[in-house]
Amino acid sequence: MQNTNDKRFRFVEYSSDEAERTGYSNYSYWRSVFKNFLKKKSAVVMAVIFFVLVIFTFVAQIIGKYNYSTLLTDSSLAFVSPNSEFWFGTDNLGRDYWSQVWYAAQTSIKLALLVALGECVIGVTIGCLWGYVRSLDRIITEIYNVMNNIPMIIYMTLIALVVGQGFAIMAAAMIAFGWLPMARNVRNLVLMYRDREYNLASRCLGTPVWRILVKNIFPYLVSVIILRLALSIPYTIALESTLSYLGLGLDITTPSLGILLRNARNYFLEYPYLLIFPAVIVSLITITFYLVGNAFSDAADPRNHV
Repeated sequence: MQNTNDKRFRFVEYSSDEAERTGYSNYSYWRSVFKNFLKKKSAVVMAVIFFVLVIFTFVAQIIGKYNYSTLLTDSSLAFVSPNSEFWFGTDNLGRDYWSQVWYAAQTSIKLALLVALGECVIGVTIGCLWGYVRSLDRIITEIYNVMNNIPMIIYMTLIALVVGQGFAIMAAAMIAFGWLPMARNVRNLVLMYRDREYNLASRCLGTPVWRILVKNIFPYLVSVIILRLALSIPYTIALESTLSYLGLGLDITTPSLGILLRNARNYFLEYPYLLIFPAVIVSLITITFYLVGNAFSDAADPRNHV
């Protein structure tokens, strides 16, 4: 029999609360996401550049000397090169190019963010139903096949010619036909995780479908959703620029980066600044958001969390 007076040992009193305590972890999904994202210094720098650029589109309108739509009465002020008075020069109508470029960037960013959020909401909703509710699989698959086999630019051209051109019309049209890639990716992942053991157990216990989708499946979708958002924003800006270049985008009274690029095509050889400024901003927005989106998508993947 061991010596109970040994100071290296002591009796522990029984506690029912301590006996029933389970292990505890202070793991937080979103805290881990941002922790992993902040480890990628280049992505953090790009994110700062993007947010500064977005904020500056509003600040530039305040510090600018002229309004984007103001026509200067002196005809000799057309095609003035960048100087201390006109920081980005003037266009063919004598309008201050600084105010036009930053107002156009603001318009394009607003359009891209609105379209990306709309595609996300519709695509994730339809994708979850498409992948989880078996009875909807056939009909949604047929709708997807019909819509996906027609090029996007044909839809946009028909809408521009039949319905009209404008910010709201273009945003609605892009959302109406742009949710397809998001829905397809979400559907494939839902199919993959739908019949996992823990989801089968949840269904047997009577857990509502919406709770299974939100709690059990959605965390595995976040990285794909963020990646699709990251791809959608530069794609929307590029598509708007292409349509505006072809005369099928926003109306000419609403400056956008695409319209500025279209207007510059006739003059950029003699006045290259008309093309350089909007092209640099388009490139900066697309590159920064693409890199940030990819980094955040990797950080949001639960498999990368410790």
